[in-house]
Amino acid sequence: MVQIDNTLISLDLFDRHFICDLPKCMGACCVEGESGAPLEDEETQVLEDIFPYIKPMLSAEALDVIEKKGVWEIDVDGDKVTPIINGRECVYTYFDEKGISRCAIEKAYNEGLISFKKPVSCHLYPIRISKHVDFDALNYHHWPICGPAKLLGAEKGVPVFRFLKEAIIRKYGEAYYHEMEEAEKLLKKDGLIDSGK
Repeated sequence: MVQIDNTLISLDLFDRHFICDLPKCMGACCVEGESGAPLEDEETQVLEDIFPYIKPMLSAEALDVIEKKGVWEIDVDGDKVTPIINGRECVYTYFDEKGISRCAIEKAYNEGLISFKKPVSCHLYPIRISKHVDFDALNYHHWPICGPAKLLGAEKGVPVFRFLKEAIIRKYGEAYYHEMEEAEKLLKKDGLIDSGK
């Protein structure tokens, strides 16, 4: 583990490789799983505020679920999450012309309708943050559906944390990301990480 500020970071973020390969995985992370995307406390209000801009992009099924459950809900573990449709895709998912699952929130952001890109947990994936009393633990979430991303990341030699530079800076800031880069240099120098995994 590497400690930066009040976070403990798994070495996997430095020596595992990852680049999303949407044409191969078809955006399965928006569809698979037992619960919706984890939400920060402040993101629940953001979803309430931006919903009118996203509503026209959503399916009738999604709107039906949102009407019953709201734009966010609390799951069986007591966590705030995005609702899902019939135990499957997130309500904010839409399917493009190639059948790839995509995020309607991100679409609205890219079109300049809103200033919120998407929930930070989605932006940071495959990093998962476990919150503890005194620190956050950042771990690499191993999921078979991301096999193509691991292969592409290894082919290009891009470690998880570098693929997620924008998301990490969004969550923790530029200085934090710079410290991760410095940590990577030290880990390589000390032989604690290698490439190609």
